[in-house]
Amino acid sequence: MLKPVSPVRLPVVAAAAVGLLTVSCQRDAEPVAPAPEPSSPVEPQPEPPVRPTTLDRRELLSAVSQAAADYAAGETPEATDPLVGRQFDIRLTFGCEGAETPPADGAGDGLARWSWGPERETIRLSLTPGDWTRSALIAGANQDQWEAVEGFWVARPWMNAEGCPSIRADPLASGPVSPSPQTVGLAAVFETGGSRLGRRNGRAYTHAIRQAGDAPLVALDAGYRVRLQGRIATFPGGRAIRCRAANPNQRPVCVAAAQLDRVAFETPTGETLSEWRPG
Repeated sequence: MLKPVSPVRLPVVAAAAVGLLTVSCQRDAEPVAPAPEPSSPVEPQPEPPVRPTTLDRRELLSAVSQAAADYAAGETPEATDPLVGRQFDIRLTFGCEGAETPPADGAGDGLARWSWGPERETIRLSLTPGDWTRSALIAGANQDQWEAVEGFWVARPWMNAEGCPSIRADPLASGPVSPSPQTVGLAAVFETGGSRLGRRNGRAYTHAIRQAGDAPLVALDAGYRVRLQGRIATFPGGRAIRCRAANPNQRPVCVAAAQLDRVAFETPTGETLSEWRPG
């Protein structure tokens, strides 16, 4: 008679080895997570444009347009005027249409011009500031704050560019065409009891360009420039620009209060011909 065979018992060490082998196989069978892809480099963002601190012609005309619109609508901004205290550097081109005789009475009109000297041997540049102290635009706001106000017109305020206009007069047009009245100006203010340096008191800024050698003197087709530099001041009430119109259907005349640091005559390329400083 056959005897039943007893199950084989593995030693403890062998059983442990089998268990470790099974666990190892299970671990090897688990999927391996893929390595993270390298992140793309972050592109540097461009720096925001820096707003220039010096006021130029374009910015001045933009501020004047806003002031004229506010005046016409009867609105008075309550916020602090950001123009007050800012430096300005503005070039005013003149003589684009040739020589022009200064006013016969010598009164200042705040516009620059050039004219021929005797025998066309010299070119005379001149600018006499206007006396705006008692003008309706200034007198209504002065309150005895200023002893004198000398004015400079910014001609052709519809142009942001500083040079001569490209449009020429039509030679076939019948009769002379009157220029548009001046509507934008800089008012150089002088405080009551303050320094009188820099005041013109009716005297013109002048410069003579003389003939060199035997070559004939030739005027520049691109005209000449007056360069005004200084700092924007404030009218009583805290605004830098004041406007006025005699009729609601007229464009307001607006002027910015200013303290002048330098006046100069220049060529269109920026060459200084002569300059004046108050100090």
